[in-house]
Amino acid sequence: MSAYLFPPPAVAALPVTGQQARFPINRIFCVGRNYAAHAAEMGADVDREAPFYFTKSAAAVMESGGVLAYPPGTRDLHHEIELVVAIGAPAFRLSKARAMEVVWGYGSGLDMTRRDLQARAKAAQRPWDLGKDFEGSAVLSALTPAATFTPRAQRIRLQVNGAARQDARIDEMVWSVPELVADLSHYYHLVPGDLIMTGTPAGVGAVNPGDRLTGSVEGLAPVEVTLGPAD
Repeated sequence: MSAYLFPPPAVAALPVTGQQARFPINRIFCVGRNYAAHAAEMGADVDREAPFYFTKSAAAVMESGGVLAYPPGTRDLHHEIELVVAIGAPAFRLSKARAMEVVWGYGSGLDMTRRDLQARAKAAQRPWDLGKDFEGSAVLSALTPAATFTPRAQRIRLQVNGAARQDARIDEMVWSVPELVADLSHYYHLVPGDLIMTGTPAGVGAVNPGDRLTGSVEGLAPVEVTLGPAD
């Protein structure tokens, strides 16, 4: 039995609708600019040659329903509601036709973003890590097995304090779920526990301590979080 210098981190995991067992999380891949209207509101063009990605660590995961302390180092925290895809089987160099075979289920997620830090990184042509990957930056709902949900034209929405901020359809994504899974599998050996946050529609904006965010993808468990004061 291995000995460790200090206790290893607990396994990040999400509840599953209708089941007692939880879904353990390995990696989180995030898709950038996957809705044309969102790309436009950020002053960017959609790259229709290939999707592009950034990542979040498992330490970024917060289960829906909690209180997220306003994160350090930013004065411009933004919400981004997204469809989340959960991988349930090994996948490497899959075709688009076979990509859905490895999808275990789906959820709703919030990609919380330190927009000022992301903008600074973009201006300096540097990675987005400080803007995107921090504790609580991936707020995730319970997962729904793929047997009971098929991505089509379901609405994806977000409200802040009851007021609508984002409202679109998931079939407006530039890159579909099978296209994303197949593409990622040509760069990584995908494994059970990997998640894909598939990008956000237009309407992103700043949130502040005290705000309550409620997001949903029609047919899936909603995602909720309340912003607390800064640490």
